[in-house]
Amino acid sequence: GNIFGKTWIPAECDVSIRPGWFYHKKEDSLVKTPQQLFEIYLKSVGRGANLILNVPPDGRGLITQFDSASLIEFRKLRESSFQNNLSKKGLAFVRNGKMKKDGKNLNDGNDRSYESTASNGSQSLEIAFNQPQKINCIVLKENLLNGQNCIAFKIRLMNKQHEVVKEIDGTTIGHKRILTFPETTAGIISLSISEEKNPVKISEIEAYLLDDRLIEK
Repeated sequence: GNIFGKTWIPAECDVSIRPGWFYHKKEDSLVKTPQQLFEIYLKSVGRGANLILNVPPDGRGLITQFDSASLIEFRKLRESSFQNNLSKKGLAFVRNGKMKKDGKNLNDGNDRSYESTASNGSQSLEIAFNQPQKINCIVLKENLLNGQNCIAFKIRLMNKQHEVVKEIDGTTIGHKRILTFPETTAGIISLSISEEKNPVKISEIEAYLLDDRLIEK
């Protein structure tokens, strides 16, 4: 789409739980696994798209036990993976050069509250932990009441001495951006905006330690 267009049109990801769009008994053994569905979730919802998952009814008009079992386990995977937000263990700050102020809206669990930042190169949003945390997933959420404004961002995972141990570059954030990566120990999570349409409002910076087999390949 046009980044400066008048209408915001979110992406749509249409996927079937089976090889085809309609039910065929021979495909009962080919239903996507919960792990495969989780990977699709990361690559759709985790990139700001609407996931539309096709689950076809059988000849009785019912969802089969094969599809149902996979969906139930997929839900369990999502709930267990994102139930322990490690960011809540840290303190949130808005840093501008050497100055910093409280940024509690970044890890309060409320999508309606937010902290604003700008792409002036000196401002960042931070989560600082008393004890370093092992993480392999960060979830960013942008407050969209005044539109989607982040064009590009940078995440720096740092130790307690503010030495960078890992950098992640990204583009848009939107309602939810899920980033996964190999397990990293971090004392500080720092988010800065590299490019923007207007000042960016970040409602949440979340951190998780997922089962290593689930991170995006």
